Amino acid sequence: MWRSLASNALTFLILMLLAIGVAGIWGKTQYTKEGPLSEATCMRVAPGSKFRSIADDLAARGVVANASFMRIGAEYEGKSSKLKAGSFLIPQGASMAEITDILTRGGANTCGTEVVYRIGIASTTVELREMDPATERTEEKLRFTLGDDVPEGFAETAQRDDTRHRIAMAEGVTSWQVVQALKGIPVLTGEVADIPPEGLLAPFSYELSDGESRNAVLDRMIAKQAGYLDAAWDNRAADLPVETKQEALILASIIEKETSVPGERGLIASVFVNRLKRDMPLQTDPTVIYGLTKGQGILGRGLRQSELKKDTPWNTYVHKGLPPTPIANPGRAAIEAAVNPDASTFIFFVADGTGGHAFAETLAEHNANVAKWRKIEAERSNN
Repeated sequence: MWRSLASNALTFLILMLLAIGVAGIWGKTQYTKEGPLSEATCMRVAPGSKFRSIADDLAARGVVANASFMRIGAEYEGKSSKLKAGSFLIPQGASMAEITDILTRGGANTCGTEVVYRIGIASTTVELREMDPATERTEEKLRFTLGDDVPEGFAETAQRDDTRHRIAMAEGVTSWQVVQALKGIPVLTGEVADIPPEGLLAPFSYELSDGESRNAVLDRMIAKQAGYLDAAWDNRAADLPVETKQEALILASIIEKETSVPGERGLIASVFVNRLKRDMPLQTDPTVIYGLTKGQGILGRGLRQSELKKDTPWNTYVHKGLPPTPIANPGRAAIEAAVNPDASTFIFFVADGTGGHAFAETLAEHNANVAKWRKIEAERSNN
């Protein structure tokens, strides 16, 4: 009798294990097979969302066949706690496994409606952009300058829960310009008591959360710039005429303001490094302009001779060496160029008429380049 009971129990156990195995295989198949979504769609994951609620939402929308299978599969893969905030494109027929990977891998937002605040040198532009999931093409719907009249329909779209907001900060803007822009972004909260010191804010693209404080955004910018500067400083070239990270940041800001051509940054840096080593004044116009404006707006015209001679701490025609502070917020590439300049013997440069610069080793060569540039300017003014 006991032998019969033991045999039956063993048989039952084997059958249970087989059933569990079959169920597991079937469940995995359901998790990885093509999903029911008939056309691509956008999925918005708000900060702080739970995987359970996202799975339920996807099932309710017909994106996945079964929320429970998706949760179990994500837990088995160790991804249920790795949900990333953002708005993501879910392709047609995506499996639960593929969707889980998209929502937990993170990266740039790939879908939906977004408002982009582009902080530029002259102004901050607001763009309302929308991506069509079917075509995967992003179209600009509205554009205006921050501070101007808001176009009809913008506020309603911008205030929707599924609309994302982002700052795109250009290289070379000043801290005052950044703070002025932050003050005009309605999804942000709080007052900025003090403008951050020049140079400490990293030009980058920053996702914004509704209700986030302006100071929190500035803290993120400061932390990213500190990371860029630390990494570049740790890999700096030997025999640099800059002794501290702050001096490197100052030099980087001048490089940033002198050229918008990425391939020139290293050469521009080499000119300033060569001048510093020779104890020559840097003689760079952007530092003179900063002495006049303190970074609060743009000059909007050429410098006068009287201004080139005006004694401000930032006038590198009047004073040798680096100015006392950065003159803008340099990007990562300019920081890297400042501490790893190209090897050259150039000590002069001037605009060449193409957007770049002509470099020279001697004053005679430089004067010839200046004459060419003045001829180009005269021809343009007569046309």
